[in-house]
Order: sequence, then C-alpha cells, then structure tokens
Amino acid sequence: MTIHSKIPSIGLGTYMMSPEEAEEMTYEAIKIGYRHIDTAEVYRNEQGVAKGIERSLSEGLVSRSELFITTKVFPGNEIWGQSQKTFDDVTESLDNSLKRLKLEYVDLYLIHSAHANKTRIEQWKALLELKSMGKITYAGVANWNIKHLQEINDADLPLPDTNQIELHPWAQQPELVEYLQNNNVHIIAYSSLVPLSTWRKKDGENSLKTKDMENEGSSVESLFKILANKYNVKESQILLQWALQLKYAILPKTIKIARLQENFQFSFVIEEEDMLLIQNENKGGGITWEWGDPLLVE
Repeated sequence: MTIHSKIPSIGLGTYMMSPEEAEEMTYEAIKIGYRHIDTAEVYRNEQGVAKGIERSLSEGLVSRSELFITTKVFPGNEIWGQSQKTFDDVTESLDNSLKRLKLEYVDLYLIHSAHANKTRIEQWKALLELKSMGKITYAGVANWNIKHLQEINDADLPLPDTNQIELHPWAQQPELVEYLQNNNVHIIAYSSLVPLSTWRKKDGENSLKTKDMENEGSSVESLFKILANKYNVKESQILLQWALQLKYAILPKTIKIARLQENFQFSFVIEEEDMLLIQNENKGGGITWEWGDPLLVE
C-alpha cells in the first residue's frame, strides 16, 4: 500500500509540547478521531506520546494498526557543533525512539533536515535498510529541497515516500511542490497556521516572522479574516482547508481540546476563485525556523 492511501490527511503535530502536554493531546486527539501523531527525537516528548498511545490502546479506543505514528532523526549540524550522523547512528537513533515510544515499529521515519551534507546519502541508505527490516513502514525526509532529493536520484536510490515541509499561503514553494508531485513524493505540510496573528506569541516561540507580517495577520483586512467571515468558519480552518484541497497532509498543533476539534472538522469547500486569491498571498521562503529556512541548506 502506498503512503498516499495510508497516511491520514489530518494529524497532530507535537512540536514545542512538553511530555505531559504530548501525552494529554495524543490521548485527546485519538479520542476525537485523529490517527496520525507526529513527533521527533529532538522534540523530547516521545515518551509523552507513548503514554497517550498506551492510554488509548488500553481503553480500546483504537488498535495499533489503526494508528499512523511518525518520528524523526535529526541528522546533525556541524554549524551547531554537532557531528553528522552515520549509518549506524541513524539505526541507533531509531532504536532509541522505538524504546521511548514503546513501539515495535513506526509508520513513518523522517530525516529531519538536510543539514548533514557529507552523510545525507549514507543516512538515507540507513532508512532504506530500516524499512527492509520492518522497523519502519515508510521512509521519508523533511525540509529537503530539489537539489537534496536529486542527490538520491543521482545515487540510483529510491526517492522518499514523503517530504515534510513548511507550507502555508505565505510559503507555497511552487517549484518544490511540483517536483514532489511529479515524482510521487507525498507532501506533508507543517506550520500551516503561520499567518494567524496568534501564531507563536509566547516567550521563547521565535521565528522569522516580521512585524509587518504580524500586523498583516492581525489586520481586519487580512484575506484569511475576510474568507473566514464569508464561509462562517475560523481563520485557522481556512488555512487548513486550503492545504487539504491541495492534497497535502497537515499537522496542526494545539494544546487546547476545543482547537483539536476545530482542526479536525471541515464541512466546507473553498471556492476556486478564493483559492486563486490565496495563491497570490505567497511571500517566498519559510518563516518557522528562527535560524533560517532549512530548504536553503547547501
């Protein structure tokens, strides 16, 4: 079965969640109907996700086979003083993640970024090996651009099942999206809610969002506010529905149960003329990573 038919269209992102928050939100999300939970070794909340999964399984809310669990290996970044992970480092990272998650396998394992410019292909070979061993069902990457993916092609290796990238109306990445679609690489969008005025307002939640962007997001003339009024929905639902209509899988993150429900309920369709208006909102590169757009990594 290809990832296109297996991966749920809506999942729960857990970035910046504490282990306790990850446990509670994982459990509540599954109770609502979510089946995809996305975490990573660098989020330091895999054990919390595990507890949420365990609780859901013990209460009979779901079976393991109904869940789609994603985690990620960080490749190492020499600029940050980290060594680039080797083949063996990657396999060890997965084993450690499986222990923390208390799982025998994960449905999707991603190389979190393309920062390991010397060992990218070695790391990708490790994921292919893990896939053949049954420890992961699908192998993918996150934050890889066309050049990075072409390196895999040039090495005569199969392309990733998926690429998880920052995608929202302000960062639409048309060339990369076209490449992924043409090469049958499933697209997972993260940070779908960047244009909201409420996005990352807490201390420590830094990004490349400028003051002008913040002002635009809070303006009553914001396109997303106008469309939310037109369709009688939340701004967040406009942003998420835009991605869903483009066939992207999405991972909205929240620590509020009411928002969990909002992010999972869609009973409207954005008209084509409004989709074209949203298309004109593109500003270019990513905004989420405060130290720079990872798609620009050499």
